[in-house]
Amino acid sequence: MTDTTRTVGVLGTGIMGAAMARNLVGAGHAVRVWNRTRAKAEPLAADGAEVVDTAAEAVRGADVILTMLYDGGTVLEVMREAAPAARAGAAWAQSTTAGLDTVPELAALAREHGLLFYDAPVLGTKQPAEAGRLTVLAAGPADGRHAVTPVFDAVGARTVWTGEDGAAATSTRLKLVANSWVLAATAATGEALALAKGLGVDPRGFFDLISGGPLDMGYLHAKAALILDDELLPPSFAVTTAEKDARLIVAAGESCGVRLDVAAASAERFARAAAQGHGAQDMAAAYFASFDEKS
Repeated sequence: MTDTTRTVGVLGTGIMGAAMARNLVGAGHAVRVWNRTRAKAEPLAADGAEVVDTAAEAVRGADVILTMLYDGGTVLEVMREAAPAARAGAAWAQSTTAGLDTVPELAALAREHGLLFYDAPVLGTKQPAEAGRLTVLAAGPADGRHAVTPVFDAVGARTVWTGEDGAAATSTRLKLVANSWVLAATAATGEALALAKGLGVDPRGFFDLISGGPLDMGYLHAKAALILDDELLPPSFAVTTAEKDARLIVAAGESCGVRLDVAAASAERFARAAAQGHGAQDMAAAYFASFDEKS
């Protein structure tokens, strides 16, 4: 290892975790990966990562631990098993989108085992993750940032530091605000296309109408294309994960006395689409929630 390379234990090799692990290997880091379903981690061996059977094996001796699991509860469960094997002083970059109530629990677990905790969710989906172009939102102690900076640089194009106390969840707070906009835009895209279908309107007429104006946006065209071209697999961000995040956003609002009607409705749309069999598809498939299952 050099001054800019690290031994990194990656826990979770789904859409995002696998892409991040590949970029870490490509940047010269020694990477050990673990996933509850080992078969999902196995392809990373061909990229140069070491695939291990337990989370404890992945973190043992690592300079940096990177968690990218389904939700905060899963991270807490896995790290309770893995943390005793980690060396004191190692940095833990927690990149799973977790709830505001869970981040302090994770930080407390880190303190219990002498780990430097970084609240470090990321902005971006599959494509930017694969390209190493994520935006890392990070909060944690300044005196340990030299350990995590090369890791963040390998997986992201930009790191935004939001504070020095990971337990305060300043990065997670910002991530939830950003995700509230992304999920609202996704739901609005699906509803606009569904209404166009119902009214017999050619979607291209809608696109032409707003083209070049303040209502136009690249995200609308990207998600609409997935729906219109039936290219919802593989997902950039799955319907089931979007539902989870929407519910975290609603809960975050409730914790500070803010009612989020759009986020709550979006969560129900994602749940309905999942119940129709679209859970593993891209979150744009919430479009189908506008119709009954026979439509």
